[in-house]
Amino acid sequence: MTFTVIGRCTRTGMLGIATATHSYAVGVRVPFVRARLGAVAIMAIADQRLGHTALRLLEIGYKAPAVIEELVRADPYHEYRQLGVVDDDGFSAARTGTMNRPWCGHRVGDGYVVLGNAIRGEQVIEAMERAYLADPALDLEERLLRSIEAGRDAGGQPEGQRSAALVVYDRKEFARVDLRVDLHEEPVGELRRIFEVYRPAIPYYDLRQVDPRVPPLEQWLAERSR
Repeated sequence: MTFTVIGRCTRTGMLGIATATHSYAVGVRVPFVRARLGAVAIMAIADQRLGHTALRLLEIGYKAPAVIEELVRADPYHEYRQLGVVDDDGFSAARTGTMNRPWCGHRVGDGYVVLGNAIRGEQVIEAMERAYLADPALDLEERLLRSIEAGRDAGGQPEGQRSAALVVYDRKEFARVDLRVDLHEEPVGELRRIFEVYRPAIPYYDLRQVDPRVPPLEQWLAERSR
């Protein structure tokens, strides 16, 4: 009951995921991202352990297609899962198990995956793919967010959505963006609202991680606006 986009920016090397679902707290179960390693989505009947396993496989050198193969081999319930992986070299792979609720499917391209299950139709992931590819010059978080907005606008899920999440890592070990809407009547719209508030602070929190001498956020923003 989820639609998701996974991407790697070829300009910056950023990795990220945006996702939305009818279930609660999708940010807990679906997205797994690690800087300079890869981004993984575990969907449908999600098992968080598979996400951690996928990251370990990437860490020891597996590429995205081989990660999918190993997850399937290790999981007796793989037909109930939907899996997507994009690694740091831009290799992408996905699998939609036969027990996923219709409509379900995925599209894989150079450095990205879009996938969904229990959605209104193929037009959802088609719209997501178009939105993601429309402007590669945009920051990755904006491209990902526009993609799930397009999926929602193309019909999303018949029951609607209740939660959404956006996770992006740059080349550092801490997240550039990690935002969640765990329960909302229109979570993708709420995620956009939160993101627009947070967006000007992205460089601030990146800087503050490594330099505690930076001034408080409001002062820093005011100085930048002058």
